[in-house]
Amino acid sequence: MQPTRARFGILALISAATMLNYLDRSVLGVAKPALTAELHIGPEVMGLIFSAFSWTYALAQVPGGFVLDKFGTRITYGLSLFLWSAATALHGLASGVAGLLGARLALGLAESPCFPANSRVLASWFPQGERARANSVYAVGQYIGLGLLIPVLGWIVATWGWRSLFWLVGGIGVVFSGVWFLYYREPQDSRANAAELAMIEAGGGLSTLQAPPFSWALLGRLIRKRQVLGASIGQFCGNSTLVFFLTWFPSYLADERGMDFLKSGWAAALPYLAASVGVLVGGQISDWLIRRTGSATLGRKLPIIAGLLLTSTMVGANFTDSNDMVIAIMSLAFFGQGMVNLGWTLITDVAPREAVGVTGGLFSLCANVAGIVTPLVIGFIVGATGSFYGALAYIAALGLVGAAAYIFVVGPVVRVTLD
Repeated sequence: MQPTRARFGILALISAATMLNYLDRSVLGVAKPALTAELHIGPEVMGLIFSAFSWTYALAQVPGGFVLDKFGTRITYGLSLFLWSAATALHGLASGVAGLLGARLALGLAESPCFPANSRVLASWFPQGERARANSVYAVGQYIGLGLLIPVLGWIVATWGWRSLFWLVGGIGVVFSGVWFLYYREPQDSRANAAELAMIEAGGGLSTLQAPPFSWALLGRLIRKRQVLGASIGQFCGNSTLVFFLTWFPSYLADERGMDFLKSGWAAALPYLAASVGVLVGGQISDWLIRRTGSATLGRKLPIIAGLLLTSTMVGANFTDSNDMVIAIMSLAFFGQGMVNLGWTLITDVAPREAVGVTGGLFSLCANVAGIVTPLVIGFIVGATGSFYGALAYIAALGLVGAAAYIFVVGPVVRVTLD
């Protein structure tokens, strides 16, 4: 019996959902110039608003992981999709700082189960030899979608105003939540035949296991595992680059470099497209290294370390007056950050079998502290100095710290136990 390919249909679903996830959280960056002009918001307060998303997003990661393990992917992810899309639409009703803060807090809370759920889908649906490539396929949506849509989003703001952007994107997500409920199933309940299920199981795919009850001791045992701790530090550093591009990068181009999306066109989208290539390259190299060497440690860690080192090249933008060179440097740095996304595959490989969701939640909590810290730090640097010079240096330094964490803290890439 030839195995069916039902897992690739599931991959298409989470790819579309992930693209919407990042589109919803990042449209504020595109709307920011028009929004701040209308509502009279300064850079320090705007940094606070950007950061607010991650307050609830980060804090809800661990509870979201437990909910995911308890209620399953279909229900948790589908409700999350609907609620975060509704929260996106609420941004368009804001009349001041309080309204924007409330909408960002709601968006972060609703989006929190997404990446732990993606990790759980990979663990359930894909053998280890396909996980990095599957991760790169769904993750590429978060970058290429932004890259291709940014000129369109800028045109929407210029034509119909910044509020229409939130209503349009939120409405698309509400519709897609219905598509999710209609089509997503766990492997045992899907149209996958016995041959495909056997192939997934032989490659380390996981059946649904009983989740352990919540306890702080469980979290303590997980974070003491060097694989979880080191990967979390590294992902915090890599996420700092991602957060910069999702929040302050449009303002950097407009305010520091005199560029906007309508005038610069596709040039402003190139870093996002480069990141999507980085995601694909990282996944391909990782799985190729595992096939060639049989070492998950080498195959997973080497591309991530290389990507973190590339993010540190961002500081080079401080030393050129050429906008073309700035776009090239930013593209290289974001390409590297795309490779760092492989950390989600690594955490899937090392998470205890019965606690994939909560391990992913803990990992995502640590990683997304960057979403709280980075917008605030950059906002205060820009407000105090009137320049992004120190902000780019800060992001570049974190890239070096992240590489060191993967080199010296993360040990062998093996599945840990709760013993």
